[in-house]
Amino acid sequence: MRVLLFTGKGGVGKTTASAATATLAAGRGLKTLVVSTDPAHSLADAVDAPLGPEPTEIDGGLYGQQIDAQRSFERSWREVQDYLMTVLARSGIDPMAAEELTVLPGAEEVMALLEVRAQVTSGRWDLVVVDCAPTADTLRLLALPEALSWYMDRVFPVGRRVARAMRPVLARTALPVPQDRVFAAVERLHAELSEVRALLTDPQRSTVRLVLTPEAVVVAEARRTLTSLSLYGYRVDGVVANRVFPAGGDAWRAGWVAAQAIQLDEVRQSFAPLPVWLSPYRAGEPVGLEELAAFGAEAYGATDPLALPPARELMSVTRTETGFDLALDLPLADKRDLDLVRKGDELVVTVGSRRRVLALPSALRRCAVSGAALAEGRLVVSFAPDPEQWSATP
Repeated sequence: MRVLLFTGKGGVGKTTASAATATLAAGRGLKTLVVSTDPAHSLADAVDAPLGPEPTEIDGGLYGQQIDAQRSFERSWREVQDYLMTVLARSGIDPMAAEELTVLPGAEEVMALLEVRAQVTSGRWDLVVVDCAPTADTLRLLALPEALSWYMDRVFPVGRRVARAMRPVLARTALPVPQDRVFAAVERLHAELSEVRALLTDPQRSTVRLVLTPEAVVVAEARRTLTSLSLYGYRVDGVVANRVFPAGGDAWRAGWVAAQAIQLDEVRQSFAPLPVWLSPYRAGEPVGLEELAAFGAEAYGATDPLALPPARELMSVTRTETGFDLALDLPLADKRDLDLVRKGDELVVTVGSRRRVLALPSALRRCAVSGAALAEGRLVVSFAPDPEQWSATP
């Protein structure tokens, strides 16, 4: 079973690339579902077929789905929202305004991911293709499960104990007391998002594919996206370069070809050894299965669009003569954008505007950071055993 996520800067053609890949796979006999987590929902336009909240057959072996985020949201978050609305209502907030204030930020994308999880675990499909939102939204979304885990492990248990202790006191006031079902809803959402992350970081079936156009600004964003995805533990398996001008023609086209050639060289060097697939510029947007299949065939050629990259640990811990090394893949990262902080049993890694909090393994918790280096796209943090903590361990 294979899961393939497509993302890229808005307007580069990621919906077309994801739909084309799904169409190509279905044509090769794989039962394929293509689903969009992009609130714009242009997938139905690309496949030129009506799509609903449940998987809808588009053609033999190819299905599409347009998530009903509101329905999924109500199923997973309704208990919490009801409690928050009650609190706001008793504070004098208008009920309509209270409902808007209690909507979970990014709810549509989150619930779409939960639906992806449901489809992946259903066993119905050989391939699930996910047309993700533009890169900034996708990165925030993919970072959410781990961030929520941090909150659930450290803050949530305390909050729940305090709520239980204060319940007899609050019961004598006008303030509503959060019931166990409210906490259960948060725990359920946390468990579901944790499963989503486990599925999407599974090296045996899940990868992310970047879509770009050969323009300097777009390529620069794609480079940063590769770094950020690696920081969060997601594997990128290749790049689709869309709207590439063919050689020949008049001076105007020759100028575009030359400018794009510079950017394509940058893409190949930056993303090596990942494959870079080229899709030629078309006079019109590919719409419908026939044109999507042609798009996929031209882009991928004789290569296998579902091949997994060679196995490689994005994060590892190894023993050294002086202690331990924690290594984290950060391709294309610039050390000027890198910040590293040890906070108790955690290591906080920041690259640009992206941050990940890593819970240290037990052995490293009893060590001190002795050095760090970024070389060849890999951050290596060295740890030396703390004599007092190691000697105290039986």
